[in-house]
Amino acid sequence: MEAWTAATWWWICAGVLVAAELATGTFYLLMIALGMGAGAIAAHLGAGTTAQIVGAAVVGAAATAAWHLWRYRQPRSAPFQSNRDVNLDIGERVRVDAWGADRTARVSYRGAGWTVVFRGAGMPAPGEYAIAAIEGSRLVVTSLTEVR
Repeated sequence: MEAWTAATWWWICAGVLVAAELATGTFYLLMIALGMGAGAIAAHLGAGTTAQIVGAAVVGAAATAAWHLWRYRQPRSAPFQSNRDVNLDIGERVRVDAWGADRTARVSYRGAGWTVVFRGAGMPAPGEYAIAAIEGSRLVVTSLTEVR
């Protein structure tokens, strides 16, 4: 039986990392797999073991650093409680007829009773408000002028 080449081992390691990434969802493992691929290419080109390892380390580290930097510069999404991409009720209007002393009220929204909590300065007045977040079974509302 013929022995496996160094390139074969590099490709197997890269495949194991890709499979681990698919199982865990850690995108950084793909960056390390790129480094393993670079080691395999170096082996195909006839580089020595040290050059293969250095090539794999440099490419893997550079890809990981580049991915980390790219993710760091991306804008953060709003928390799921107040993210309209997650909950389409964010930004919708509710009518509050009376507020309690604790800045809460009961409203009917989509056919169900909800406790409404006011997020803002001062004591709210009866009227229309916009849903800013949903926290459990409570609607957090703001004035219509504060909605973005």
